[in-house]
Amino acid sequence: MSQLTALLSVSDKTGILEFAKGLHALGAKLLSTGGTAKLLAEAGLPVTEVAEHTGFPEMMDGRVKTLHPKIHGGLLARGDVPEHVAAMDKHGITRIDILAVNLYPFEATVAKEGCTLEDAIENIDIGGPAMVRSAAKNWRDVTVLTDAAQYAAVLDELKAHGKTSDKTRFAASVAAFNRIAQYDAAISNYLSSLNEDGSKAEYPAQMNATFVKVQDLRYGENSHQSAALYRDLFPAPGSLVTGKQLQGKELSYNNIADADAAWECVKSFGTPACVIIKHANPCGVAVGVNPAEAYSKAFKTDPTSAFGGIIAFNREVDGAAAQLVAKQFVEVLMAPSFSAEALEIFKGKANVRLLQIALPPGGVRPWDQGRNAGDSKRVGSGLLLQTADNHFLKREDLKIVTALQPTAQQLDDLMFAWTVAQYVKSNAIVFCGGGMTLGVGAGQMSRIDSARIASIKADNAGLSLKGSAVASDAFFPFRDGLDVLADAGASCVIQPGGSMRDDEVIAAANERGIAMVMTGVRHFRH
Repeated sequence: MSQLTALLSVSDKTGILEFAKGLHALGAKLLSTGGTAKLLAEAGLPVTEVAEHTGFPEMMDGRVKTLHPKIHGGLLARGDVPEHVAAMDKHGITRIDILAVNLYPFEATVAKEGCTLEDAIENIDIGGPAMVRSAAKNWRDVTVLTDAAQYAAVLDELKAHGKTSDKTRFAASVAAFNRIAQYDAAISNYLSSLNEDGSKAEYPAQMNATFVKVQDLRYGENSHQSAALYRDLFPAPGSLVTGKQLQGKELSYNNIADADAAWECVKSFGTPACVIIKHANPCGVAVGVNPAEAYSKAFKTDPTSAFGGIIAFNREVDGAAAQLVAKQFVEVLMAPSFSAEALEIFKGKANVRLLQIALPPGGVRPWDQGRNAGDSKRVGSGLLLQTADNHFLKREDLKIVTALQPTAQQLDDLMFAWTVAQYVKSNAIVFCGGGMTLGVGAGQMSRIDSARIASIKADNAGLSLKGSAVASDAFFPFRDGLDVLADAGASCVIQPGGSMRDDEVIAAANERGIAMVMTGVRHFRH
């Protein structure tokens, strides 16, 4: 077998020295550029600079160094085409068998606070993508590596067989084209978001989204639909797709959608909490001194709907909580962790899907909270984009609008109810008390119907609404909805306000002896 030639030119030097040493041990000739060549030489490896290889100097601050026929000819020449081989011989072009390239850090550069257009432009790689495309196109002859995670497996193959397999080279080619697509998408998004004055528009003129497939799903929302799960290229820590399934059947499309609703809701609480979701709506939410108490309270809200539900905790599931949950039929159970006792209990429930998801680190950015910064929805041949509903209410934001002032306990209940209402489909009405939901009305065309349904569900569960706190995700268009809440036993209400009939609704609250606070923010969830 002829000597292998490898061209190594990387911005991120992770693992490159070890890879180069492995290639050298196999007798490969090493070509390199700039900082990579310096690193290899300082480690005592024989390395030929690209400028020496091409006989053409690097110039223009490094903008022109690999854009040369001796590089691209070596990458693009097909070994099975005699004319290609003859052209290589005639022009002194050496075949390049392995290319390891990662690109200038454009994404990281534009993510920095205060990044200028000049900084962004200088971090647009030209030679790197050009080489990657050449090598990826010619995958039958060239192994192209764009990620340090690929180095070890390629070295192992070379040691075992003296070459890489067709399967490995093709997979590496696909990964390379994917990386170029991601890179170009990031450049397009950034540049098309710039205004004439240099400021950045919130939404670029062209939107290029990049997602990576996690898995194919058995079917979609219904069995006649196909489906797959994708994740962000860089998922936020503490988000659903970072979770690890510990046991149970494969997650379905609906499982994943409901699990996301449960996880997003339970992350909103700072104390031990449990959220039970059914058909994308919370049917029971509670906080407690421990997960077991939180679950017991959440389950009481609507035991019927909780059957076959999705359950999320924001604390480790211990043996006590596991024993309670295991008594019910549950589709998915998720938590930051599970004790050894809990895992042992669920071994007897082999079909229960256990998901372990680390809580996000916390901070002011959606990313730090494990949340999406934006939301999207497909419409006919189009896409709706918006910032995600990541608004969190502070007590100082509340405006008390009734003669009756809410007590400290009522304020606690109102804040809890408001948090839950954010995750209930509109129109949403949520009765709460004592750190738990008492009745949830969701997804109705009329707010008054949601109020009636919430009251009916509380009655069916044997829960009293006397003295309860109620959250409405949007304003009351008429006083009739408020009257239904009062008739059910509500003592206080939290709602956005903003209706032309606010005065009428406030007057009704005063008349019925109900304390009312307004938030100035609504939480429609369609």
